Amino acid sequence: MAEQTTLPEGVGDPTNTPDGGTTGPGKRPETPGTKPDAAVVRDALGVGIAVGLSGFAFGVTSAGSGLSLLQTCVLSLAVFTGASQFALVGALAAGGNPYTAAAGAFFLGVRNSFYGLRLSQLLALPRPLRPFAAQWVIDETTAVTLPQPTRRAARIGFAVTGLTLYVLWNLTTLLGALGAEALGDTETWGLDAASPAVFLALLAPMLRTPTERVTAALAVLLVLGLLPVLPAGVPVLLSALAAPAVLFLNGRRDGTARATAAAEGRREPDRSAAGTEENR
Repeated sequence: MAEQTTLPEGVGDPTNTPDGGTTGPGKRPETPGTKPDAAVVRDALGVGIAVGLSGFAFGVTSAGSGLSLLQTCVLSLAVFTGASQFALVGALAAGGNPYTAAAGAFFLGVRNSFYGLRLSQLLALPRPLRPFAAQWVIDETTAVTLPQPTRRAARIGFAVTGLTLYVLWNLTTLLGALGAEALGDTETWGLDAASPAVFLALLAPMLRTPTERVTAALAVLLVLGLLPVLPAGVPVLLSALAAPAVLFLNGRRDGTARATAAAEGRREPDRSAAGTEENR
């Protein structure tokens, strides 16, 4: 690509070496924030292959839920977001209303829109490529792209992860759907839990603060509590209420803490004045 990439803020000038000299023609700058292309490709391939193979579980689960081979493959080709796909076929298999199942899958996929807002600034892709890149804006590509120190590394990580995962996910979806009949009941093999397990494995390290952990735990409790009394798919939608509930409680707690600190701050000068008076 002839276009010169721009490094993110905080990374040195790509035309300068650490000692202030300029690089010669064809030489790559050695700045402290750079990362070898081979290392980026290795990390991206690791994520793409590991997650892409779980498309087999989706193919088996989807076929076992009553979807045809064509419907299963179109879902992977067009939707291409594992959690939403599993949510949709899971709700349909449980006898849920198709509209409710689709709504649950849609709201799970909304998170990719927020990923796209951040990745669009980081990648700064040419306008003709953006519609194609949007198809690959998912959890895994975001997880690989965001930590990269330069725009070049971010583009490589995004492209390699997206391409590897898209090809493998769709290929293994096809194989899983074709082999569903031979495997029999997917619940016997536990394959229906494969993708959710992968999703949780990716999500768990991101829950770093107490607020995030409490939100996740409350969402799980809401789903488990509402599952026996509401139609399939609805508990997943209502679990989103965990986030505003935790934020509201945190806001009240912070407000109380600030009010207490302010009250103590007003009393402190009075004690100092009293001590000064006694010293006199």
